[in-house]
Amino acid sequence: MAEIIRGAVHHVDLNVTDLEASRRVYGLVLEFLGYTLVTTDGRYEWDLRGQEGRGASIGLRPCDPAQVGHRHRRYAPGLHHLAWRAESRADVDRLHALLVEHKVPVLDPPAHYPDYSGDYYAVFFEDPDGMKLEVVHAPGWI
Repeated sequence: MAEIIRGAVHHVDLNVTDLEASRRVYGLVLEFLGYTLVTTDGRYEWDLRGQEGRGASIGLRPCDPAQVGHRHRRYAPGLHHLAWRAESRADVDRLHALLVEHKVPVLDPPAHYPDYSGDYYAVFFEDPDGMKLEVVHAPGWI
């Protein structure tokens, strides 16, 4: 059994306005990163298998229709953006190519961001609700 890392994120569930459109984006990214789709019963959930005690689960749930009517507000209270680790810069570049191929809106193509940390290399993109997402390779930073 893998060591449990106390304080590590266990799961994140996101409310989305269009479950199928969001599945296309999150499924593409999460499965590229090694997650496995484990739930498809009116919601979707992916688990990072083989990382029990250290991995995380990402879930998509349909929004309450009474709450729909705006895109994600990045600077309002709540989640600003969600980022995943990449294995290498080449990994970030491969995901970027996949995003472009599948017409996922890219906010900022892969680039080096030394202001964040010395070797921070990331791509920024968004989901169908306008939530900012990121895949980053930042060795030596958390």
